[in-house]
Amino acid sequence: MANETVLVTGGSGYIGGWCIIPLLQQGYTVRTTVRNLSREAEVRARLATQTSTDKLTFHTADLMADAGWDAATEGCDYVLHVASPLGVGGATVADLVPPAREGAKRAVAAAIRAGVKRVVLTSSVAATSPPNDSPQGTTDETVWTNPAGKGVSAYQQSKTLAEKAAWDLIASAGGTTTMATVHPALVLGPVLGPDYSESVQVVERLMRGRIPGIPRLGFNVVDVRDVADMHLKAMLAPEAAGERFIAAHDFRWMTQIADTLRAKYGDRITRRQIPDLVLRLVALFDKDLQEVVPGLGRRREFSSAKAERILGWAPRPVDQTVLDCAESLIAHKLA
Repeated sequence: MANETVLVTGGSGYIGGWCIIPLLQQGYTVRTTVRNLSREAEVRARLATQTSTDKLTFHTADLMADAGWDAATEGCDYVLHVASPLGVGGATVADLVPPAREGAKRAVAAAIRAGVKRVVLTSSVAATSPPNDSPQGTTDETVWTNPAGKGVSAYQQSKTLAEKAAWDLIASAGGTTTMATVHPALVLGPVLGPDYSESVQVVERLMRGRIPGIPRLGFNVVDVRDVADMHLKAMLAPEAAGERFIAAHDFRWMTQIADTLRAKYGDRITRRQIPDLVLRLVALFDKDLQEVVPGLGRRREFSSAKAERILGWAPRPVDQTVLDCAESLIAHKLA
């Protein structure tokens, strides 16, 4: 609504940027946080390729500092807390858990103090995952990742502990501010510039030939624009209060993603596949690969049926998402 104000944290990020765009298009006044205001011109120019940014303002806030959060949130009707540290290869628990958890607490606490109607927190299917040794199958929002479980990654721990801390704050406040969480699977789709999610590297590396072969890994894919749409729907729907929503569409093996790209871009996309044994051996010496080994050959799917039923969410076809991602990487000279 034109007379309402939404704070989107982490506006320089992949999901954050795509959340800001439809809010501005729908007439909301939007605020966003960045760690340093020196990035305002760059981020604004990127968003301006999609929509007018006249009703967008920037505020300084850091996940690990108290300063700026109350000023950014005061007078807001809604908060989309998207900002969180990325699970870049080799990142440790110490790198990820404190900023994710403390940042979520700062954002939610400020929202409660400001009396906003609804917080929507960006989590991940990393926080809705069964144990690595559980049978293959389909998972929904009733599942919580055990942060102390065997083989649970630093990224999984960060997302799970941050979400739990946020829910605890909402429960203890007992006020009128409600919360919903959105849990994306592998996020692909068009990029706005070089600040994109680590997940986009699945397409970027295939396009640039940066991998020696394709591992036997698979994911539920979701378009970043559909993730943003779920945030907006969860922000407004009365039924979303107190709920978790998975944002996931069809499952794709990496070989299938490569096939989709090859149909348009030809033999620049490798056909070579990496045997599981080879990847396991290389992972002994490469920390970046160690986290993917448990997923080799496993088909673990995540269901978005709840979001489709309660929010009326409808994702676009995965092949379109993959190709739009590739086209945008080429347009930005990133592939």
